[in-house]
Amino acid sequence: MTRKIADCRQFPSETHCSLTISGEEEEVVRATAEHEVSVHGETDSPELRRRVRAALRDESDTSAMGPPPPGGEIFDL
Repeated sequence: MTRKIADCRQFPSETHCSLTISGEEEEVVRATAEHEVSVHGETDSPELRRRVRAALRDESDTSAMGPPPPGGEIFDL
């Protein structure tokens, strides 16, 4: 099974969060949703988890991604 990764640097935030979460897909979706709620003030919902899941990348692909664009929005959470 391919490990997944969620990287807060891909999302605009007032805190300029740099947290990266990796693991099996369901673990990463759950942990990222919890992080979004506790740190970024989001509301946990099926829609939030759908957006998180859509933003996940394979961990092996992250080296090819390069750094996120400065101040750029890649995904709208």
